[in-house]
Amino acid sequence: MADPTPLVDIRAVRHAYRTPAGPLPVLDGLTLSIPEGRFCAVVGPSGCGKSTLTRLIAGLMKPDAGEVFLHGERVRSPRKSVGMAFQNPVMLEWRTILDNVILPLEIVAPMMPRREKEARARALLALVGLQGFENKRPSQLSGGMRQRASLCRAIVHKPEILIMDEPFGALDAFTREDLWQLMHRLRAEEPFTALLITHDLRESVYLADEVVVLSGRPARTQFTLKVPMPSPRPIDMLYTPESVAMLATLRAQIEIAQGRVPAEPH
Repeated sequence: MADPTPLVDIRAVRHAYRTPAGPLPVLDGLTLSIPEGRFCAVVGPSGCGKSTLTRLIAGLMKPDAGEVFLHGERVRSPRKSVGMAFQNPVMLEWRTILDNVILPLEIVAPMMPRREKEARARALLALVGLQGFENKRPSQLSGGMRQRASLCRAIVHKPEILIMDEPFGALDAFTREDLWQLMHRLRAEEPFTALLITHDLRESVYLADEVVVLSGRPARTQFTLKVPMPSPRPIDMLYTPESVAMLATLRAQIEIAQGRVPAEPH
């Protein structure tokens, strides 16, 4: 049986930024596919185009060459059916946490009754441990709590794909690991396809079904690591020999991507 059409299908994408000194190539023939329901993490050297990749998938910019598809449809413009979460959980300070979470539903489902929007948002907030904080303002929550609310907002409208760009990078180590475990619980209760951009190799191995290593700028898909462990995962899986070996493999690939060691001949 042929493999189903992937939810995300990136085909030989090239992109360069225009600068006074001329084009600055960022992506060079990058190819990537993500099946529906899978969690893909992307790692690579700083400046290799990871964030550019997220904008292309979301339709916020167009590639110079190549194609980006979602559900077999070419991405030509911004898509409301994409959820996004960032390192800084930007929230509207004049709205309550509940109203911040509801915001995507006001945009993509304006005819949905208010009570249904609230019920959906309240259920997600309860799932991430924020029951009782619905009427608080963002400034009244800790950084970790705001990021929990941000994740609820990103998936409240049941997006085609959840794109996360370093969402846990600004948090302390304890809070970060707590939110990693939360991500597994969310996937169990609210299945979704995800693309995670991260510099944290432990985070990528703990959360993802596969980890894609990008080469240095301009970036290509250099290496893909399959993580053979089912979700949800206990946090102590990071200390097993299997996980340590995967982390060592990823570190070696990053070294190659940065040009510090030569690639092994095939």
